[in-house]
Amino acid sequence: MRSHELITGRTFGLAFDHGDDFFTALDQFCRDNDVRQGYIPMFLAGFAEAELVGTCEKLADSAAPVWSCVHLTNAEALGCGTLAYDDATETVLPHVHVAVGLKEHSATAHASHLLSARVQFLTEMLLVEVTSPRMCRFADPDLYNVPLLRFGSQP
Repeated sequence: MRSHELITGRTFGLAFDHGDDFFTALDQFCRDNDVRQGYIPMFLAGFAEAELVGTCEKLADSAAPVWSCVHLTNAEALGCGTLAYDDATETVLPHVHVAVGLKEHSATAHASHLLSARVQFLTEMLLVEVTSPRMCRFADPDLYNVPLLRFGSQP
């Protein structure tokens, strides 16, 4: 396990607009407000469509990460995540998970890593900036190159 005391900065409330691309709007917010790292303790969302990590196929290696996705529409979601910064690309790297209920299918639920989403009606989010330590992600070659959260500058 890795741990580090987090020194927090600003706390933001975000209200996404109908039709927004979730990750594009989040990226623009981070650029506009110079947020490089932090955490999302929660958000409530309506998604016209969303892609989550998942598959219905038999996995060749059940220990390996799944890189395919399932496409969902007309969904309600509850989520949270972390934001790390990549100095090389000067971009924020969000890691967001959601529990999603499909409205027209008795709120049948799916839960996984969020790959993409388009806002339907609203998304309301709390975002807490972390000023220290540096939060980054490094691919772990011993774990299928999954990018893992690290504190500080070393893998």
